[in-house]
Amino acid sequence: MSTKVYITGVSRGLGKAAAEKFLQEGYAVVGIGRSSDLQHPNYAFVECDLSNATAISTFNFDKEATEIILINNAGQIGNIRRLSDQLEPDFEEVLQVNTLAPMQLTWQCLRASTPQQKVKIANISSGAATRAIPGWAAYCASKAALDRFSETVQLEEIEKGNHVRIWSVAPGVLDTAMQEKIRSASPNDFSSSATFLDLKKNDELTTPQAAAEKLYRLIVDEKIDRVVCSLREID
Repeated sequence: MSTKVYITGVSRGLGKAAAEKFLQEGYAVVGIGRSSDLQHPNYAFVECDLSNATAISTFNFDKEATEIILINNAGQIGNIRRLSDQLEPDFEEVLQVNTLAPMQLTWQCLRASTPQQKVKIANISSGAATRAIPGWAAYCASKAALDRFSETVQLEEIEKGNHVRIWSVAPGVLDTAMQEKIRSASPNDFSSSATFLDLKKNDELTTPQAAAEKLYRLIVDEKIDRVVCSLREID
């Protein structure tokens, strides 16, 4: 079976770890983003700024593959500050990268696929999609929207009888550059600062590699039936 795996945000963190895992398992992987240092015979990189809707619209999926896997991983936390305290809010960019880019790529993937192809899409969400965190208004909103979008599109594809499987999956709190930014936020702007500092101090963060292992099992083995889910549910 010819499977092509597409992953956004492969420069570091979960995206890079997921690309390495799928490559290790023998899959052909296409990285999508602004940069990547991965080197592998089965790896190709397509430079694409996900904050640019026009750039995304030119991306093409392989119509010859018997199965397409799309992992919409790229994301950004944005300003960590109460909205009324922000001089220049960045909610447009946060929503573009976290919500609109996955929506656009999902649409392009589904439109490019044939009825014979199997399509699996994993949108990387967050626990912030289901609870409000002061200082993260745009981020919480972007992930909540991604959850509902994923659920809706999955229902649509079921109605059409297509071979499509979609997840909006929270990976847990990972030891990534995003967490570094969160820990550097001023407690005056971010009331949960101490909580995230303690997670690092107490070694309670999950490595991107461990999360990638679970993500691989979720997608390949279809470990969870529900659309909105968490990698913490996978042993």
